[in-house]
This record gives sequence, C-alpha cells and structure tokens, in this order.
Amino acid sequence: MPLVKNIVLVHGAWGDASHWRHVIPLLHAKGYHVSAVQNPLTSLVDDISRTGSLVAAQDGPTLLVGHSYGGAVITGAGLAPNVVGLVYIAAFAPDEGDSLGSIFARQAPPSGAASIRPDKEGFLWLDRSSFRDSFGGDLDEADALVMAVTQKPISGRCFEDQSGVPAWKTKPSWYQVSTRDRMIPPETEQWMAERIKARKIVSLDASHASLVSHASEVADLIDEAARSLG
Repeated sequence: MPLVKNIVLVHGAWGDASHWRHVIPLLHAKGYHVSAVQNPLTSLVDDISRTGSLVAAQDGPTLLVGHSYGGAVITGAGLAPNVVGLVYIAAFAPDEGDSLGSIFARQAPPSGAASIRPDKEGFLWLDRSSFRDSFGGDLDEADALVMAVTQKPISGRCFEDQSGVPAWKTKPSWYQVSTRDRMIPPETEQWMAERIKARKIVSLDASHASLVSHASEVADLIDEAARSLG
C-alpha cells in the first residue's frame, strides 16, 4: 500500500462530484481514502477555497486530481503543504496569469463550444440536445442523459479569472489526454501536459468525459501516481 492514502477528486464545469462515480469505487477498492469536493463553480477563487478546505481536512499526504476546469482549481489548491502531487484528467493546467479564455485562444474554438448557452445570471450551460456529442461522445445514452439533465452551470467569470502561482511548478504531476475531446482541443491538452513536465502522459481514445467512459484507465493513472509518491 502506498504511503499516500488520501485522494481528493475535483470535478469540472457542467458537473459535480458525481462525475467521479465510476472512479471512486475503483480507488476505494485499492485502499485509498477518497474524497470528492462539491465546488460552487462561481469563481476560480471560490472553487480553490472550497477545495482547499477539503484538502486541509485530510490527515496526511494528499494527491489532488482534477478534471477539465478542475485542473485550474487543483493548480491553485495544490499549493497546500499536504498536497504531494497533481493528476490532470483532460484538464486545464494554467500558468500564472493564464485564464481559461487565454488558453482557448491558442487555437480555433473546439466544436463543443457551440453548445454553450449563457443565462441571464451570467452562468453557462451546455445545450441538452448536443450534450452527449459535445461532452461525452463515447458515453452510453443513459450516462449522457443523466449528466445532461443534472448538469451544474459554471459562472462565465471562471473563464476570465486569472490563475495564480501554479502548484505544478513545485509538485510532481501526471496528465491524461483525451484524443477525441470536443471541449478542450487534444492538441492543447498535450501542450499543457508537456509544459507542466508531467511525469507521465497517458493518451486515451476518449471524449472529454474520460473519467466516466474510461474510469478504469483513469483510476490506474491515479493509483500509479500515488504509488510513485510513496
């Protein structure tokens, strides 16, 4: 059993902690103490704070795992002294001063961006009719339907908020690239993975929702990261 027993999972936009529902049992079966944060998705600062509170509640060394926008969250929350590593799952890995918007601007907008719908309160939703095609083309119909219906909107400001000092500059990291991602271009994911000098980069023939469609491979990468830190 690795010395790192605590794993904190951080969800991304248009979802909540239940996006990790297939990964959690796999990590639990390996003996890890698994926690999954429920972030408000109201601002990057708010989400880092909420995640930081859960990290602070862990007893001992902790591995942080972020999916999608959750990668930006762990980049900030990972500065906590008990965080010993970071795992990015088809996620943003910003440098200081980066925003999600500035990272997107590196390439033409991904096709999934056309599904984003703002509401009157400044929150962004994914159109239900195209949710599966945009977010999880490799999901079965039931999973895609539930995720579309229960989606949690994200504040538009989260795409504008600038990242602070990144934890990946001082903490070891791992990265999973989704080669059929329609929410973050796979080329951008690969670029971020290389920029953070990830100890291991795993490419999966997966959609943006790799944590659901390829839960076993995602759990294996998290387990490998935790064991290597022991």
